[in-house]
Amino acid sequence: MPPANRSVFVTVGTTKFEALVERVDSLDLLRALRDKGYNKLIIQKGNGTYCPGVIVPKGQTKATTEGVEVEYFEYSPSLASYISSAALVISHAGSGSIFETLTAGVPLIVVPNPLLMDNHQVELGEQLAAMGHLVSAAPDDLLAAVQRFDASRLVPYTKGSAEGMVRAIDRQMGFGR
Repeated sequence: MPPANRSVFVTVGTTKFEALVERVDSLDLLRALRDKGYNKLIIQKGNGTYCPGVIVPKGQTKATTEGVEVEYFEYSPSLASYISSAALVISHAGSGSIFETLTAGVPLIVVPNPLLMDNHQVELGEQLAAMGHLVSAAPDDLLAAVQRFDASRLVPYTKGSAEGMVRAIDRQMGFGR
């Protein structure tokens, strides 16, 4: 019987995040994922100019390397099916990608983009990591984060109620709720 499909989905969101794509394009990272039982790696690389060329031969978008199926693409109308079918997501630390993954119940490693104008990705990633919902790593620390990763240590995320926020907005607007 073949092994179950245990895929890793990597997403950079709607912009470019060359450092993340470059770190994922590594035989060491691919081997670390394989050693943890993952057998497929799907990379959504966004609009960056860097294309994986170490784990996928130049000029191709799919390959099997070190026993792991690898493919990459720029964009998809929806990432929901990639996220929900993944055994692990490695993502930029944008709030949409984070909360979509956490709400889907998929283990998550976030990599904040250090080139953004402010550090909101770092703050969000560190806060949710401190709460135990995910692991946060700088691009240069991604390999070590994958090697240490243990999904069983993550605290499941429970979507909160927006009622408190609605009351606060209503009060601010003078609706007296």
